Amino acid sequence: MDIRHLRYFIAVAEHRHFGRAAAMLNIAQPPLSQQIRQLEQELGTKLFNRTTRKVALTEAGELLLERGRRIVEELQTLENDVRQVGGGVQGILRVGFTGSATYGLMPQVVRHAKEELPGLALKIRGEQLTPQLVSSLLEYRLDVAVLRPPVRTAELEVSVIGKDPLVVVLPADSRLAEYEVLSLEQLEEESFVSYPSDSAVAETAIDACRQAGFYPRIVQEASETSALLSFVAAGAGVALVPATATTFAINNVVIRELADAPEVELAVAWRRGSDSALLRNFVSLIENINKKDTDS
Repeated sequence: MDIRHLRYFIAVAEHRHFGRAAAMLNIAQPPLSQQIRQLEQELGTKLFNRTTRKVALTEAGELLLERGRRIVEELQTLENDVRQVGGGVQGILRVGFTGSATYGLMPQVVRHAKEELPGLALKIRGEQLTPQLVSSLLEYRLDVAVLRPPVRTAELEVSVIGKDPLVVVLPADSRLAEYEVLSLEQLEEESFVSYPSDSAVAETAIDACRQAGFYPRIVQEASETSALLSFVAAGAGVALVPATATTFAINNVVIRELADAPEVELAVAWRRGSDSALLRNFVSLIENINKKDTDS
């Protein structure tokens, strides 16, 4: 029994009339009657009791109508789902975010994905450092990640979507809080709270301090931006973080701009060769979000 026979049968069963069913199906009545006879022969049973005045379902016909409707509906749903997956509007993506992007970009991505790709289910892991995100991509634990370059592997595609200047986060009672803009030289005597040394932000911050003539005295490291800012609030030291990280609200800290602030790149990365329509659409969504922010 093929799906065409089933659709023809359902049309006749619902209309209880071969002529009206044929008109609805846009075919002539004799071929429709022939298709129904072929179906009955294939199944080895009568599906209709025909008279000159009416068409009635047999008991077998009632059963086929009940289950056949479900089969056709499921098939239509399947066809629609396959088209949506093939068109990149439905599916599941595992997405990782670097620490600072967890607070700034991630909420926007979730909101826009819900509006523009309603069939997409996101499984998100935030507060990750670039080395962790790269490993997770290469080990197939993530499909795509928003991270801080450099990415030192040719196995990943990387698209830079923006740059963030570093800012200074100070305890609220710091002697430097009175300044609106600080230079790196003013931080030479301070203790530093930092991301781990393999973080792209930490590398940029340490290199900037060296160029300013000193090596930062790092007294505490924290992988998560929330923990890093909490250490600053507790008076452990100052921190250099991307400006987007300061969207995370915390008491007892102040944020100051840096003169000639070094910048860190933000990028989206995925495995080379992973070119599903869903992934392409999601990457485009992230790129467009950051482009709008830059233009505004």
